[in-house]
Amino acid sequence: MFEVKFGPHHHCDGITRRQLIRLGGTGLLGGLSLPTLLQLQASAGTPKPPTAKACIFLMLEGGPSHIDMWDLKPDAPAEIRGPFRPISTVVPGTQISQLLPLSAKVADKFTILRSHSHNDNAHQTGRHWVLTGYPPNFGDGQAKGVPFNELYPSIGSIVSRELGPGGQVPPYVEIPNALGPGGPGFYGAKYAPFTIDNDPAQPDFAVRDLNVPESITHGRFARRQQLLAGVERLGAGQQATGRARTLGSYYEKAVDLVTSPQARKAFDIQAEPTATRERYGYSSIGQCALLARRLVEAGGRFIGIDHGSWDTHTDNFTSHEKTLVPPTDRALSALVSDLDERGMLDETLVVMMGEMGRTPRINNDAGRDHWSQCQTVILAGGGIKRGAVVGVSDKTASFPTTQPYGIQDLLRTIFHLLGVDADKVYQTPLGRPVPIVNGGKRIDELLA
Repeated sequence: MFEVKFGPHHHCDGITRRQLIRLGGTGLLGGLSLPTLLQLQASAGTPKPPTAKACIFLMLEGGPSHIDMWDLKPDAPAEIRGPFRPISTVVPGTQISQLLPLSAKVADKFTILRSHSHNDNAHQTGRHWVLTGYPPNFGDGQAKGVPFNELYPSIGSIVSRELGPGGQVPPYVEIPNALGPGGPGFYGAKYAPFTIDNDPAQPDFAVRDLNVPESITHGRFARRQQLLAGVERLGAGQQATGRARTLGSYYEKAVDLVTSPQARKAFDIQAEPTATRERYGYSSIGQCALLARRLVEAGGRFIGIDHGSWDTHTDNFTSHEKTLVPPTDRALSALVSDLDERGMLDETLVVMMGEMGRTPRINNDAGRDHWSQCQTVILAGGGIKRGAVVGVSDKTASFPTTQPYGIQDLLRTIFHLLGVDADKVYQTPLGRPVPIVNGGKRIDELLA
């Protein structure tokens, strides 16, 4: 596989480098010496340094209710607005739900995007859209027998490939479960996530296989590594294909982990002070957020947090009030505040969203159904504005009334902040060119 880049290099005013040289030749840039002109040309090809070194992505699986959390409509009819009332935040003029009192106190640290919209109202396909930027119907995978939702690389695998490791921990980690269609696709196992598959909120939480078994001495472990290295030198490693090459990639990752004291330390959430763990809350999303902060500190690039049960077709309001929103409110407010206090927020991008929102109209089971045409995304840090609200929805939170932003727009913005060229193209094993992001435009309204 190899990469290809398309398109000319543009300045912020849309002038290409070639056009700049032509303008200089016609005298329209009068007063510029040749050295100055050459300096301008060189700087035109130098991308702006990324503002974010890592991303923590909180996936609220099932679809949180935007109209009950971030985009309330108190003047809408009762069958639309629901029972919750808006409260003021520390940002003058910005209100969010009464269910989010802790987030209201730190609303000056994040931005609310209220005009995200797409057209996929299903869970698996919607998550595939959000995590890869592509619809799950790519022919190459079907021809090779690959499941449709595993062909395109996910955002985490893209970040892993483009940025590489930032420390001793894996660049792409999923907790406490896999994100669903969040794999490496045609990138291959080298860029697969390290999925913890265990909940850090559990008292006996431990990352499986992070230590060498007690029955294997240090010398025995070293001899096994030497034996494997010898086999690869004989050429078996270079000739390995398919499953053998995949297993080799996983083995290499595993060895790096079990031999790294820094990695074991990063995953040791029990080392955190009790007060810090309580601040995040002893919930799954709370302790996952805390572990994500630890992994970013240790050099992790993309930490995906899977938090489920937001598919509230029945009894939406009790679920949001009693079980779903309070721990999420605590986790989000603690995460952005903790990152900020440690001087990490400006270099760590935090994104929280679901694959969809919920229907404005309440159904007969006191629930809300699938609604992707309008949803809210929360973003913080890594070059995102602080305390802003971007976008406006209509009187029932059904559709954006300002510029709607889609999945490709959001992904392109995330990659921009991380310093990833969203226009880069990779070839699939069958030779099909696939850009990292196919279309979309950067959401400049979000940028600081």
